[in-house]
Amino acid sequence: MNNPYLRFFIILTVTLFLGFGIGYIVKPSGVKSANAADTTFDQAFSQASRSLNKAGQDEDPLHLSRQNAITRAVAKISPAVVGINVIAVQQVTVRDPFAGFFNDPFFKPFFGDRTYKQEVKELGSGFIISPDGYIVTNDHVAGNATDVTITISGGKQMKAKVVGSDAATDICLLKVDGKDLPFVTIGNSDEVIIGEWTIAFGNPFGLFEINDKPTVTVGVISATGMKLGQLENRYYRDMIETDAAINGGNSGGPLVNSNGEVIGMNTLIFTAGQTSTYIGYGFAIPINKIKKVVTDLKKKGKISRDITAGFDVQPVDARIAQYLGMKQAQGVIVSDIHPGGPAVAAGLKIGDVVLEVNGEKVNSDNDILAIMIESSPGDYLKFKVLREHKTIDISLKLEATQKERK
Repeated sequence: MNNPYLRFFIILTVTLFLGFGIGYIVKPSGVKSANAADTTFDQAFSQASRSLNKAGQDEDPLHLSRQNAITRAVAKISPAVVGINVIAVQQVTVRDPFAGFFNDPFFKPFFGDRTYKQEVKELGSGFIISPDGYIVTNDHVAGNATDVTITISGGKQMKAKVVGSDAATDICLLKVDGKDLPFVTIGNSDEVIIGEWTIAFGNPFGLFEINDKPTVTVGVISATGMKLGQLENRYYRDMIETDAAINGGNSGGPLVNSNGEVIGMNTLIFTAGQTSTYIGYGFAIPINKIKKVVTDLKKKGKISRDITAGFDVQPVDARIAQYLGMKQAQGVIVSDIHPGGPAVAAGLKIGDVVLEVNGEKVNSDNDILAIMIESSPGDYLKFKVLREHKTIDISLKLEATQKERK
């Protein structure tokens, strides 16, 4: 029984009951019984008060009522969250009313290249994953950085270097010189439960630099396995969706469960128009994917994707679908097979319509490329193929390209 007020009430009730009962038995006369009852009441009240005071000394009931899994997770993770300030180089194209005319490559020898590079300042978030100073953030935060400064809780600033970055998965690994730094506990994103509490940490709008500590928002896991497609040269697959508020500057910060374990990295939000303001939907890269990429970045500084499946495809449009007798346009059709490649060994043929790869529907070459980006030589791709009006399964083993073999 942890509630001291309830203990007080029970002690007082039991003591009064016993006091009145004993008083009635021992002192049956009216006045004397009343005096005995009064004495017993005073004793009971004193005893209950002492119990309450002792409980207050042992534990603060108000403090206990405010502590919960969320507050404990915040206290556990906050010291390992960092704010990131970046100076990066961007290529800028001059825009003017005659841009379409003068930007033609033919006119460059006469008017010069109307693009130039400039340094820009960016901000984001990150989290320390080891006591010796490895930090994870997004590629779009620090991947092209020429200068990176991280701020840890308490306001201490440190210079960081880019160990390696992968644009395709939007994951970047930084390193600062340090030891015995606070670091996060890594969870298992495959065990995420839809509806469970989740906490987003980060540096929205640069508030970390003002307050020397991360901002915390709370929500639930809204969905898992979200496929958001391609954005520029990045592929966002199997994303974790949360309704915890994520805003500009939160990119690269950890998404944490109520056990204080990092389950993802805050990366994308759906926005209202051109603003970077949260409107209810945020997305995080699963931590299990991050672990795999970070391991390779530590070893090589980059992710090698010199692999081949040995075939080319094109989308199935309405005309092709009608020619093949398909009820609707879906999948991609194999347009070429590379001699001696994995597709030949797997038995894939020109004219086959690939409907699914590894259980995922495909409708463009980018869908297959997105799956291959997370694969390595020796991995198998499981194809569901439509051939001569029949659906068959084909297993294809990816191989290293000739360049990689050498």
